[in-house]
Amino acid sequence: MSSFISPLPDLMWEPVVRAGLVEDFGIGGDATTYAIAQPGQRLRAVFRARHEGVVAGMSAVRLAFTLLDSRIGFTALKEDGCRIAPRDILAEVEGSAETILGGERTALNLLSHLSGIATATRQVVDAVQDTNARICCTRKTLPGLRAVQKYAVKAGGGSNHRYRLDDAILIKDNHIALCGGVAAALEGARKRAGHLMAVALEVDTLDQLETALSNGGANAYLFDNMPVDMLRQAVQLVNGRAVTEASGGITPETAPAIAATGVEVLSLGWLTHSVKALDIGLDIDL
Repeated sequence: MSSFISPLPDLMWEPVVRAGLVEDFGIGGDATTYAIAQPGQRLRAVFRARHEGVVAGMSAVRLAFTLLDSRIGFTALKEDGCRIAPRDILAEVEGSAETILGGERTALNLLSHLSGIATATRQVVDAVQDTNARICCTRKTLPGLRAVQKYAVKAGGGSNHRYRLDDAILIKDNHIALCGGVAAALEGARKRAGHLMAVALEVDTLDQLETALSNGGANAYLFDNMPVDMLRQAVQLVNGRAVTEASGGITPETAPAIAATGVEVLSLGWLTHSVKALDIGLDIDL
């Protein structure tokens, strides 16, 4: 595994993979393979990349087979976080036809989806490599997949935002509307925050930012959909007193100009909610 990724234990992968297998097998299992395969027939297959990208989800691939049969032979040839080229072999699997064909779709679904996230993340990370900005995902994840999707972002060289609502206090526009203004929102947040809990504030105007700075401030400011010129002014106003973050419509094409403003974090929700899966296939070698 690439050194910059903290591994997820199987405990985190298993519920996701198991749910995929249960959904796929239904009540009667793989009717097609049961009807066609010879009793005890064995085969060998390889996972092969169809396009270049970055790998994520090799643990999910392994578990898609070992949860069905612990005797399956599985060898990962590429680590999560590795760049891959077309025709690269990512892993080999050997065992019964029923196990390999039964776990194929769950393995490919997760590997292709998570590798798509890692690949897209790496594209944006590469786009801002000449700056000090970090690329970060959000909570815009699919239900049940948050841990593995955020892991895939890290496999692509990115960072993670909050995992849950209880990780930090993040005051957004609806919270400001709820309590009547930025100053009141910050005051309420500071009263409830423990000494280890950060308070972040989302602002979309310089007036909101100036109000916050003159009323005790926050630990971090999230600048939402600000034009580049305004974003640069916002970073200058904060002047290193808190973490600065930009969000809203950021792409690999727009990221360099946004990062050049001096903002420290670029957060992109689409990294987890709407990326294209990386094309990977399972090829049988009889």
